[in-house]
Formats: sequence, C-alpha cells, structure tokens
Amino acid sequence: MTQDSYVIGIDYGTLSGRAVVVRVSDGAELASAVVEYPHGVVERSLPGSQDRLPPEWALQVPEDYRQVLKKAVPAAIAQAGINPADVKAIGTDFTACTMVPTTNDGTPLCELPQWAGEPHAFVKLWRHHAAQPQAERINELARERKESWLPRYGGLISSEWEFAKGLQMLEEAPEVYAAMDHWVEAADWIVWQLTGSYVRNACTAGYKGILQDGSYPSVEFLTALNPDFGQFVVDKVDHPIGSLGDVAGRLSAEAAAWTGLPEGIPVAVGNVDAHVTAPAAKAVHPGQMVAIMGTSTCHVMSSAELREVPGMCGVVDGGIIPGLYGYEAGQSGVGDIFGWFIKNSVPASYLEQAAKQGLGIHEYLTSLAERQNIGEHGLVALDWHSGNRSVLVDHELSGVVVGQTLATRPEDGYRALLEATAFGARVIVETFNAAGVPVTEFIVAGGLMKNQLLMQIYADVLNLPLSTIGSNQGPALGSAIHAAVAAGLYPDIMAASEAMGSVNKAVVSPIAENVAAYNALFAEYSLLHDYFGRGANEVMHRLKAIARDAQKVAVEPTGLIRAGVNA
Repeated sequence: MTQDSYVIGIDYGTLSGRAVVVRVSDGAELASAVVEYPHGVVERSLPGSQDRLPPEWALQVPEDYRQVLKKAVPAAIAQAGINPADVKAIGTDFTACTMVPTTNDGTPLCELPQWAGEPHAFVKLWRHHAAQPQAERINELARERKESWLPRYGGLISSEWEFAKGLQMLEEAPEVYAAMDHWVEAADWIVWQLTGSYVRNACTAGYKGILQDGSYPSVEFLTALNPDFGQFVVDKVDHPIGSLGDVAGRLSAEAAAWTGLPEGIPVAVGNVDAHVTAPAAKAVHPGQMVAIMGTSTCHVMSSAELREVPGMCGVVDGGIIPGLYGYEAGQSGVGDIFGWFIKNSVPASYLEQAAKQGLGIHEYLTSLAERQNIGEHGLVALDWHSGNRSVLVDHELSGVVVGQTLATRPEDGYRALLEATAFGARVIVETFNAAGVPVTEFIVAGGLMKNQLLMQIYADVLNLPLSTIGSNQGPALGSAIHAAVAAGLYPDIMAASEAMGSVNKAVVSPIAENVAAYNALFAEYSLLHDYFGRGANEVMHRLKAIARDAQKVAVEPTGLIRAGVNA
C-alpha cells in the first residue's frame, strides 16, 4: 500500500447516488460527485403513463442506478485529479430492502418491451409498503408454526422485505412472477452490473431475506402461504453468498468503459448503506449504536451476545462485523417527515422570511423552534407518517399530532416532529437495553447531524452523549473501507476501520434540566405509542382500509390497477 493508492465508494440512496474517492492510507475523502435519479421515486404513475399506481407503492427505474456509474464515478475521479490507474478497488452500498426482478442474465424485467407498462416489473424501493397484507400472513403463519427464525426478526417480518414483496408479486401479477428468474437485492444487482457476476451478499440475505443458520424458510412453510410460492427460494432467491469485505468479482470491460477505471480491479461484495456505515464511524465494538439519519433512520450495532430483541429488524451472525452478531432496527420516516411538513404545512410568509434572512426553510424553522422552552408548544406527535419499523413493525400505522390549537404555529409543529423522531429512537434504545443488548454509545451519521437543535434534542431525550461520524459521506466511506479489504490492502474490516474511519466523540451532551422536561413528554408519547400501536385502538388500520376502498379503481385493459385488487 502506498500513499497514492485509492478506492472508490459508491452509495446508492433513496433519491440519488454518490461516488467518493478515498485515499487508502488514512481514509481521506478527496472528491465526490452526486447524480440525482432522473425518475426519483415512482409513486404516482409509471414513466410515460397517466395511470395511477395503488397507494403505498414506491418504485424506481434501474437505468437511474447505471447513470451513477457512468456519470458520478468519472466526475469524482476528475475532481480528485488522480490517475485512474491508481484506483485499486470499488465498493458499493444500497438502500434495503430494494428489489429488482430480473431475467437469468440480470436484465430487469421492466427493460423488456413486454413488461415496460407493468408496475410489478419495476424495482420495488425499500419504502414500498403495499405488501403489508402479505407480511401479516407471513407473520401469522410463522407464529402458528413456531418458526425458529421469527424471533431473530423481533417477532415480525416487514412488508419492506424480500418475501412479502415477492408474495405480493405472485398474487397480483403471476405472469410477471413466472417470467422472473431472479429476485435480486439492488445491492447485489449493481455489483452484477459492475462485474457480470451475481453474488448474493450476506448482509441483505440475513436481514431482508430470512437467511438464518444457513437456511431460508422451508418449502413447507412457503407452500402453506400459497401453493405456488413453495419454490420461491429454490427458483427465485437462493444463490451463492459472499461475505462482507470479500471480492464479488472483477470490473468488467463494459463497466470499466462506464467508469473510466481499470478493467479487472476487485469489486467488493455488496452491502447495505446503514450497515456499511458502522466501520466508517469506527463503530466496530459491542454497544456502539450507529443511527444513520436521513429520509429514514437505520440503527445498527454489534454484540457478542445473541438475544431476541422485540421489534428489531434482525440479528445476523457477521451481519456487520465478522465474528459479532449484527443488530438492526429503524424508523421508516425521519427526514421524510420533516420534508413532508415543509412541503404541506408552511405558509408562503415563512418562505419569504426565510429568503429575506438568507436561510433555507428548514434552517429558518429550526431558528424559531430553538427559541422555545421544552413543552412550550403544547404538542406531542407520533413519528409514524411512513409507518413504524421498530419496534412495532407495522406500516399500516400513521402520524399523529396531539395538542394543536388555533394558536399553533408552524415552528411548533416542526419542533414536535423533531422531538417525535427522538422519542421513537428512545423506544428503540430502551428496548435493546431491556433485552440484554446494552447501548453504551450513540453515534449519529447522515445529513441530519448538521441540525444542532435536533442533535441536542436527541441527546436530551436519550440522556446519552452523542458522537458523530467524522465523514459527511458515511456510507460511501464505509463502502470504500470494504473495497480496501477486498483489495487486500487491509487484513480485515476492523483494521481498515481503525485506519480509514472517523468519529467525533461525545460532541453533544445531555442537559440535566432538559432531560427531566423530556421525560415528562416522553411519558405522553409512550401512552400514545401503545394506545395506537399495540391494539387498544385500531383506528389507523381502519382508516387505511377505508382509504384503499375509496381509491379502488379498475383499469382495463392495461391492468395497472386490477379489478378486485385494493388500490
């Protein structure tokens, strides 16, 4: 390894992809380039169509992902001013669970003319929640059969994950299901594009694909769900598994032409954006919880102990760091909620004031909210606008704000939502602590760590000092770290993390009087959390059912929204 050796980390987020050039010796990030996905998140209608998609759908266009390779990688290399020949490897990460139905050679079905107008042929983004009915059936049957894998996922399988989405496809579009050869995590599909080789990564297979102790759910279990689903694993899912930090393949001639990088350099096994961030933040030891805060928040940590944590997204042996159990939890909506509020609840006068002061609207509302005493707004909110991932694992839940009056101002509601996400994080931390997986350090990564008010709220609500990752590109840096290991430049992920990772320790401390004030508000949050989330009042589920019935549309002959299918 020399001073002039580099690796590329590529982070695929919800709305864009970013390539970062990283120096191997010390993890210095020399340059980055971002490509916004031209089609963004497809929620209303397919490209070129006016037909509405059903509620809770979230799709993407796979060509958008290739554009990141073709544009962001060359741009980052040019900006860094390095010789591409000095790039030794590439690592990638992706949002999960994001699924691509493909042919045997990796072609996404939506790129075939016969399926270009079929929603089920497109990429299903992680926040596609329309498979909730299938998830509920999976959970019910697993409880009845006492399946040994269910406790490894906190007792509930999410509608975001591979099996629920696959079952939805079978039942709503059996012809698409039959045409699909592989049901591929996008994290693995992009590596397939880079190398020409399909290798399934251990992280998504364990957390999103119900692979535990070397086995998937049985044929008998899947057949009991639906007789035509019995061979789902055998026919659509099962594939050789690559360990984190290993080489998935070598950069193909085609991908070398896209990226401008040398053909044949190693490409690391794919990974998930959240999990790959842990080594970037030097969070490779038990008790260090990393919260990657963006549109959603994913909480990951490692432990030497195997425990059943209610509502966790999963525990996987070696899922983050080889030799340790990797735990995952999360909140489906965080930055998304703040963005929704700005888009729908802020009057023009506030936008004008923000512009006069040279501030973005988030900055302006934060400046107003931080002047308030805790509880002054008289509000408490539930952070479920995109459902609840942990610890309730229920995407039929929805947002609530209690206490609004005619005097309630936008900054009041904004602050209440900031606090709600912190309360949701506290529920997760307390659940882990109670289950025997203690959280001893809370490390924040992601764009939201720039909001100092939000960080202070989290420190006060959690009553923990907050550390922050030293990188603005945590997932991309983590992918670069994995690339360095794949290239043999470090012996393992822990060694690479120590040399290339970065963390600012305990930069925000809790304030005692704030902690006491937030304890009172958290008690109110907890009452609402259990009342709406644990069965006392099923109004949110009933409202979702009413909305689906009201929006039910039969479109023929396109079949985009089929007669008899809840839309």
